[in-house]
Amino acid sequence: MAKTQVTVGLVCAALACASAETDDGSDVVRFGFGREPSAAEIAALDIDVMPDGTGLPAGSGTVRRGMALYKAQCASCHGATGREGPYGRLVGRVPNDEFPFGKDRTVRSTIGNYWPYATTLYDYVLRTMPFGNPGTLEADEVYSLVAALLYMNDIIAEDALMNAETLPAVVMPARDRFVVDDRKGGLEVR
Repeated sequence: MAKTQVTVGLVCAALACASAETDDGSDVVRFGFGREPSAAEIAALDIDVMPDGTGLPAGSGTVRRGMALYKAQCASCHGATGREGPYGRLVGRVPNDEFPFGKDRTVRSTIGNYWPYATTLYDYVLRTMPFGNPGTLEADEVYSLVAALLYMNDIIAEDALMNAETLPAVVMPARDRFVVDDRKGGLEVR
């Protein structure tokens, strides 16, 4: 018997769980508590936004509205201009959009010099902000905050409208500095 099977067996014995075989012959461990989530519960958590924009919701936002939201929701942590802190700096570019992070450890990463996709900025703001009450912003508010942050980093114009069509089209200064993770999982190693 394999070491993994023995370990799973001991854990199951200790937790009074059951092991079942799936259609493909692999084992699934069930711990005897909890329940299957409903489709509505899964949908409520299925809010991820991919680099290509897949998952972006309906709605839109403007820089003007985003600046007002930033002042009310973000400035206390990130500073009035996004450069002060006390927490992470959000605003800043590097001359010629160079990428000096491996050579110069004094350069701090920001949305303007390090973030590769505007769509994943939307995802991050949606899930984690504001700090004291994450996940409470509506889609239009997140689009507006992202518009303001992109504008503050000189990436979009002040009159730009951000939505599910325009946000994926934003080309971030550091986009070409990252390698797409195309691994499929399993035993494949690169």
